[in-house]
Amino acid sequence: MADKKSTIIKASFPITGLSCASCAISSESILKTQKGVINASVNFVNSSALIEYQSELTNINEFKKALQSIGYDIIFPQNHSDVDAEVEVYKKKELTTLKNKTLLAFTFTLPVVIISMFFHHKFMYGNLFLMIITAPVVFWFGRSFFINAWKQAKHRQVNMDTLVAISTGIAFLYSSFNTLFPEVLMKTGTHPNVYFESAAVVITFILLGKLLEERAKSKTSGAIKKLMGLQPKTVKVIRNNKEEEVKIEEVQKGDLIMIRPGEKIPVDGLVMFGKSYLDESMISGEALAVEKKEGSKVYTGTINQKGSLTIKAEKLGSETLLAQIIKTVQEAQSSKAPVQKFVDKIAGIFVPIVMGISVLTLIIWIVFGGENFFTNGLISAITVLVIACPCALGLATPTALMVGIGKGAEKGILIKDALSLEKAYHVNALVLDKTGTITKGKPEVVNFTWADDSLDKVFLSRLLLTMEQKSEHPLAEAVVSYLSKNLLPIDGLSFESITGKGIQADYLNNRYFSGNDLLMKDHSIVIPEHYQQISDSLKKEANTVIYFSDSKKLLALLAIADALKESSIQAIADLQKRGIEVYMLTGDNQETAKTVANKTGIKNFKAEVLPTEKAAFIKALQASGKIVAMVGDGINDSEALAQADVSIAMGKGTDIAMEVAQITLMNSDLQTITEALKLSKATINTIRENLFWAFIYNIIGIPIAAGLLYSFNGFMLDPMIAGAAMAMSSVSVVLNSLRLKWSK
Repeated sequence: MADKKSTIIKASFPITGLSCASCAISSESILKTQKGVINASVNFVNSSALIEYQSELTNINEFKKALQSIGYDIIFPQNHSDVDAEVEVYKKKELTTLKNKTLLAFTFTLPVVIISMFFHHKFMYGNLFLMIITAPVVFWFGRSFFINAWKQAKHRQVNMDTLVAISTGIAFLYSSFNTLFPEVLMKTGTHPNVYFESAAVVITFILLGKLLEERAKSKTSGAIKKLMGLQPKTVKVIRNNKEEEVKIEEVQKGDLIMIRPGEKIPVDGLVMFGKSYLDESMISGEALAVEKKEGSKVYTGTINQKGSLTIKAEKLGSETLLAQIIKTVQEAQSSKAPVQKFVDKIAGIFVPIVMGISVLTLIIWIVFGGENFFTNGLISAITVLVIACPCALGLATPTALMVGIGKGAEKGILIKDALSLEKAYHVNALVLDKTGTITKGKPEVVNFTWADDSLDKVFLSRLLLTMEQKSEHPLAEAVVSYLSKNLLPIDGLSFESITGKGIQADYLNNRYFSGNDLLMKDHSIVIPEHYQQISDSLKKEANTVIYFSDSKKLLALLAIADALKESSIQAIADLQKRGIEVYMLTGDNQETAKTVANKTGIKNFKAEVLPTEKAAFIKALQASGKIVAMVGDGINDSEALAQADVSIAMGKGTDIAMEVAQITLMNSDLQTITEALKLSKATINTIRENLFWAFIYNIIGIPIAAGLLYSFNGFMLDPMIAGAAMAMSSVSVVLNSLRLKWSK
């Protein structure tokens, strides 16, 4: 149980030295034993550890000591940019080292294979020569396998390095013994065979497989690299009335920053001067540029189009929306889906089982093997160790999740963890809030009808604009927005608000009213029958009607509505086609809810719902066996979002809604929900494909390696072929996951 006084921190750290899925499990296990650690999750694919710990109880330097003791290491950030740069340098160095080791191993292995296959009996001291040139391949280029296996053994643990070290080590030592002391076996009537080429080829193929795997894995994190590359390195700031170029790290809150056409926005801020259009597709997924003018908010990484802007820096570094997105994606990619936890358990016991099968293979050959029983048994046991690798199994889930979550980020679908992506696959009921989700969440004038064409419409429009500007009613903003496009207010107007009814104003000895039908009745303003019919019709369509009059007659009527988003009708139809039951919950009245439901094709809706009732409604759906996703955008939705199996927030909603939600749609477009569900399905299907082939590979490969076919047709699998197959199984899983990148 956590200490109440402790601050719980959840952070992601790069881990170095991971060579297989079992390595991830080993490092994860040792991290979980450290003081103050609540939970730890190590991802082999992106070589990172997501650690949740109590700050007051934990010395993070102990993480480093613990990991180093079993052959791994951890990188602690000084600041965000430093750790990224350090990890990038480390990865490049490791890739270069691996590339050089693989190339040199090939150089030494090639003559070993050629001599063994074609010229073995033509060399007087052929075996001795093979032993000398094989030794560097096994014990120098492949030394990391032996070092890591030894470190694991000291902690009574095993991993893939253990299999490689034992198999190649036994093959080399057995061959060396037969080279130096051939008479020992010859006395028993057994030919002293050597298998130097098998030891060399296995090491070389595994190194090649690791090289291909590392290159493929680096592509799975492409989305993060793209996001990180969105922030410019230098900016132009105005200080002491002078423009100067500074590094992004030197920018301070309140600085005025010049943004020219084509430049990226370096910080989150506010437009102070200028007007332009920004490409915000990296946040919203929308290709259409967004207009920015004085008072508009701008976000890091978005791209300025044609105009010039001067912005004030408000959020820097890790505070920016881009940094939060990067952090969320990284944590999501480091998290584990339930299926991965199951696979980890299998991978954790896989190596000991394989070692047991290898020993059993040797025993069976010794008992039932007939002629050359020991040699055949030893080679079969070695081949079992070589061909059985937990890497393909360990890579199956995280590679698909990394690509899927990364692809979601590129499309404006921000996924917080792997669990929500997996759950989304099973969703069969979707609950939608109305305001801001199905509708725009911003009332606007949808109808403006003048009562008489002979009226001075320009003057009266300016008068109404002035009246509504002084009003504090929420709907007044819609009228002001509608009228202020081409008009200016007028001066000299006295104003009075009438609670629950509207407003009145006096101008040049005339009195004017703007409000509901009660206001009209109070002042004996008669609504002509024709306009009453128009009003009734508009109200049936869930519009709010405002009457504008002078002291004698009706001048105009306006209809205000929270309009449907353009994409809502199609999005809901698409969801229903997928077999998902769509429900709408709203605090609005029954008439409005019914109208919106009819327009969008929603069959199930509930009006006048309180926030607590939304959560209760979702709980009732869950009790009936539904897997429920909830979509909302406001504080009033937060309880329902927390209750849902999968919670989805609209990106333009409140911070608390996005904090509670597992998935955030950055563009607030309902059609993106369909995209998110498709992405979930594609990712889970890819995981299943990967796991199927990883299991099939081992189920078929291990019995053949043990010599199952020998009694039928005399076939024995060569350790060299087994090494190549093992290497390619991991690569094929990663490549299959990468297909997600290009799927629609």
